[in-house]
Amino acid sequence: MDFTFKNAHIYNNGAFKIKDFTAKLNDTDPSAGSLSAFNNICVLPAFCDVHVHFREPGFFYKETIRTGSLSAARGGYTDVCTMPNLKPVPDSVDNIKEQLGIIEKTAEIRVHPYASITKGEMGQELVDFDALSPYCIAFSDDGRGVQSEAMMRSAMIKAKELGKIIAAHCEDNSLLNGGYIHKGEYAEKHGHKGISSESEWRQIERDLKLAKETGCKYHVCHISTAESVELIRKAKAEGVDVTCETGPHYLVLSDKDLREDGRFKMNPPLRSERDRLALIEGIKDGTIDMIATDHAPHSLEEKSKGLEKSLMGVVGLETAFPVLYTCLVKEEIISLEKLVELMSVNPRKRFGIEKTEDVCVFALDSEYTVNPDEFMTMGRSTPFAGMGVYGKNLITVCGGKTVWQIK
Repeated sequence: MDFTFKNAHIYNNGAFKIKDFTAKLNDTDPSAGSLSAFNNICVLPAFCDVHVHFREPGFFYKETIRTGSLSAARGGYTDVCTMPNLKPVPDSVDNIKEQLGIIEKTAEIRVHPYASITKGEMGQELVDFDALSPYCIAFSDDGRGVQSEAMMRSAMIKAKELGKIIAAHCEDNSLLNGGYIHKGEYAEKHGHKGISSESEWRQIERDLKLAKETGCKYHVCHISTAESVELIRKAKAEGVDVTCETGPHYLVLSDKDLREDGRFKMNPPLRSERDRLALIEGIKDGTIDMIATDHAPHSLEEKSKGLEKSLMGVVGLETAFPVLYTCLVKEEIISLEKLVELMSVNPRKRFGIEKTEDVCVFALDSEYTVNPDEFMTMGRSTPFAGMGVYGKNLITVCGGKTVWQIK
């Protein structure tokens, strides 16, 4: 059945035009009548997230490719890139083919797997880049920083030969301060030791020199510190082929928002207000190229052990757009056009993911409270639970098929 949204704001090549938009609905609810109740309809190019964890194969009790892809569809995404901390790690052709087989059978959207940089993500031996290159979107040891400078240099040389991206989780193990949790005035009130900012930016500094030396396409995952922003800004000015991402939680929250709850535990941790404001400036001036969720579901038990002992990671695919629209666009920090660039245009361009006719249809005036019980993901842990937001996704279309419509 078809439904026409009258006078919708439709994004096209960097600008919005007002015109009618017709969507093909599935033969289930909602009825045309329920859709007609929504106002201020905005049709956006479907989003692309270059950093998610779907946990299958190996950890399907946290998330499956099917549930992760349904979560992405509900959030307005039709392309996601899955990180390699799986079991087995996609460090060989056989292992990555196992993951691709599950994707082919169960994914509701397009899922692009990473291969690891080193075997088992152990940092000791490079994978066979030549063999894996046709099957992966890029190479990453996400969750672990590559500690050896020589190992990272060799990886970048191989990636350069193949035209592939090295996407780095930057964390210097020698600077972890003996503990995980956040470091700073507010964190210390919780009595937790922390991952210092330097553990992130020091390894970025090393890798930027290697990227300049090798000419590799280098991408920095989930930056969280002011120093990281400045290092990448300077490297871009020097012509280094570098891009970077940050996450919604780093742009909206800081360590003053911490609570004694596992839903506030992620890696990198929430930083200071100074760092948050530096990230805002980074997205404004183009230093930060894209926003990725680092969607990382865990079981209820794993996230119910408090701030110190819960596993690291929060879910984010279903909250990213409404949180960013509410906190950045409605507050006139950035434009809606800029947010589309960060969530859709730039990630596809950098990672060579084909531009499509996929769309998501949001009712921008629709106000509601984030309720994890309504999520499609198996994960429920989000720092945005209970937050009032604007922007409800009504429909997501992937490859001409409606993969999400509001119930």
